[in-house]
Amino acid sequence: MLQLSKQEKAEMAKRAELAKQMRIAVLVPCMNEEVTIANVVKDFRKALPGATIHVYDNNSTDNTAEVAKKAGAIVGYEKRPGKGNVVRRMFTEVDADIYVMVDGDDTYDAAGAPKMIDRLISEGADMVVGARIGADSDHQRRGHAAGNRLFNLLYTRLFGREFTDIFSGYRAFTRRFVKSFPAVSAGFEIETELSVHASQLRLPVSEIAFEYKDRPEGSESKLSTVRDGLRILKTIIVLLKEYKPFWFFGAIGLGGIVLALLLALPVFIEFAQTGRVDRFPTAILATGIVIVSMLTITAGVVLDSIRRMRAEIKRMFYNMTRTRAGE
Repeated sequence: MLQLSKQEKAEMAKRAELAKQMRIAVLVPCMNEEVTIANVVKDFRKALPGATIHVYDNNSTDNTAEVAKKAGAIVGYEKRPGKGNVVRRMFTEVDADIYVMVDGDDTYDAAGAPKMIDRLISEGADMVVGARIGADSDHQRRGHAAGNRLFNLLYTRLFGREFTDIFSGYRAFTRRFVKSFPAVSAGFEIETELSVHASQLRLPVSEIAFEYKDRPEGSESKLSTVRDGLRILKTIIVLLKEYKPFWFFGAIGLGGIVLALLLALPVFIEFAQTGRVDRFPTAILATGIVIVSMLTITAGVVLDSIRRMRAEIKRMFYNMTRTRAGE
């Protein structure tokens, strides 16, 4: 076990005392988690005694809300289906200095929450992600595990190497992050949007690895491997278009130019050999594709300039957001 020096222990104690002075909110979006929600509320009340626990019910057909109230949580409601809609409402309605967001399925270790808060304070981070150990193998259906690996690799290629688990539902945020986050997504793709937002604005972020528990018996996952996988893939494509338009439209334009050259090659060969152009439809088609491709690349350049301007505005809004509630 790693031994801490007296100075390190003193700094940790100072950060713990600072955390006690802050208003901490635990946000639990859930639907049909009657079996697990009481344990989640109880465990986080034990791990963070001074925190306020908010459970937001998303059209549950069981007794999730009633069980959460009996366990001591403040219960809110969001009628629009989808985790993204719930997160948007939570971020809007709940005011605190530090936020801890966790799923209501009792698969995350509540004892790790103080470590995440300590990391927020010690590193000056705006978001700390609880990266799940075993989320891509032991505790997932085969399709989910393969999807996790694929999308994490895709995210790394497109947006950077800041995260190893972009789908983790266990995260800690500063107030400044929460109140400046646009929250556009409606469903489970909200975690991807959270990660992209941090990457685009180059916000200070961190990860802590935690063991990922199996769902308790009687609790069922709401995820669909194919449906939600396609929605997340669509979200990544849309976010790529929004956050890296030059790459997106440039790739389309470059592909069009390559296609036009392949179509025009026989025409060039024929002209070189005979001095005639008999394939007028092919020549016209290739010319049209080149024109459209160049316009697409031009659109990418223009949209990239707009994207930079939007990022500057979002960064300014982020900087103007108060770091403590009540300031």
